[in-house]
Amino acid sequence: MDPEDYRMEAGLFFSKGDSARNKSLVFRRFRRAADAIQYAVEELSPKTLSSCSLEVNGLHYFGREIRPLYDGEAFPLRRRSRPDASRPDARG
Repeated sequence: MDPEDYRMEAGLFFSKGDSARNKSLVFRRFRRAADAIQYAVEELSPKTLSSCSLEVNGLHYFGREIRPLYDGEAFPLRRRSRPDASRPDARG
């Protein structure tokens, strides 16, 4: 993703519910792709993230393609801090 694409409007599609019978497709529009990426990585479960789809500027990113956008150097927002796994009291 080009750095300027993080500022483009984005749509995020993901499934809500944990059984095939209760699943519904959710669509959320975000003013900036960076906000959609942050929401997907920080708020969705890993299982939901793996099956979601992000649309930005006519391009589609699926499941495992979204996390690297969040982890990349070009990501413009502050990331949620993660617990330090080396500390005995860290929760993971």
